[in-house]
Amino acid sequence: MSEFKNYDCLFRLDGKIALITGGSRGLGLHAATAFLLAGAEKVIITARKREGEQGIDQAVERLNKLPVAGKAVGIAANVAQTDDIQRLVDEIKKSEGRIDILVANAGATWGGPFEPTPDWSSQKVLDLNVRGIFNLVRLAVPLLTAGATREDPSRVIIVSSTAGINVPHIGDNGTIMYSVSKAAAHHLSRNLAMELGPRNITCNTVAPGFFPSKLANGLIELLGGDQQLRDDNPRKRLGEPEDIAGVMVYLASAAGSYINGEDISVDGGAHLSAGRLAKI
Repeated sequence: MSEFKNYDCLFRLDGKIALITGGSRGLGLHAATAFLLAGAEKVIITARKREGEQGIDQAVERLNKLPVAGKAVGIAANVAQTDDIQRLVDEIKKSEGRIDILVANAGATWGGPFEPTPDWSSQKVLDLNVRGIFNLVRLAVPLLTAGATREDPSRVIIVSSTAGINVPHIGDNGTIMYSVSKAAAHHLSRNLAMELGPRNITCNTVAPGFFPSKLANGLIELLGGDQQLRDDNPRKRLGEPEDIAGVMVYLASAAGSYINGEDISVDGGAHLSAGRLAKI
């Protein structure tokens, strides 16, 4: 018989404090919900806006209705701006003193034909999807190291995309700079894993495929609609909230403490035949 240490806690997050950027909706909100259900003490979500149906306030209200002891709080911040990242980090330092889990989920996209691509769109995508993540992790290191140990490291989870490992969309619906930014995010994660691993911080990438959301629904329609993408997927479905919840809790919990520098695609295997999704 094998002997496991604290097997009952292998997928638990009791006592943990998490920060999730872009946590007011979509994949970020799925992660926040999963962390609280797994026992996290506090989940801090951030986005640019507090008000509205996609804002922080409505998400915090919904999260705090979960039947758990942990709490959600919201801080408005634009994590594409270094000054705002520093303000966010300073605020968390004053209130919490540490974070155990950092999920870099906020992202931007832009699509269209190649030649007329406006330069501002590339700057927007790269500033948030690459430079913003780099600065967020860099400035948050003191918070991440505050409670980290060799046995229980702090975690950085970068939410990228399967677009970072293939060329899914070109032509009129091209997303070239978005794909480039996600490829950069993958390799940034590997570099951070090597840089921060000795400081008891792991870094891994989660690369989702298509999950129905406000961000993805427009592109889903351009690619033939929900049913077409289901038919093209080896699992014959699109992503569901539980799919993100499972991989996030795995990487953030004791079960994932020895995983470092890895990319996990969450798309049912669709990236293996992604050329079929390209619209030329």
